[in-house]
Amino acid sequence: MTDKIALTPTTHTTPPAKFSHGVRKGNVLQVAGQVGFLPAVEGQAPTPAGPTLREQTLQTLANVKAILEEGGATWDDAMMIRVYLTDVDHFAEMNEIYNAYFEEQGLKEAPAARTTVYVGLPKGLLIEIDVLAVLS
Repeated sequence: MTDKIALTPTTHTTPPAKFSHGVRKGNVLQVAGQVGFLPAVEGQAPTPAGPTLREQTLQTLANVKAILEEGGATWDDAMMIRVYLTDVDHFAEMNEIYNAYFEEQGLKEAPAARTTVYVGLPKGLLIEIDVLAVLS
């Protein structure tokens, strides 16, 4: 039987409750919902990358990538990406940022994706992303 391994990269804060930033079991890796917080600084509260959707989206993608890498995966292992926005008017801008980011990453095949509007994020946060990856 394969062990379940909790993933918390050094760039991330220790979760405030009983959950992990990511979990790998066998060749399946689930990245929990990530937001645009800058890398963790000991003794400081998490800080958003900036007030703009671009800043937060790029940092959120970097945070997801750090967990994928911690679990031995890459973006090419991503099977499903779920994006949660707090404002329906951000769809077009997020798609532009998302497309440019993955072009820079050299993504071979696009994963399935879903974007929805979700208003439950903490004040000031504009985007959350979670990913399901299957390693080869």
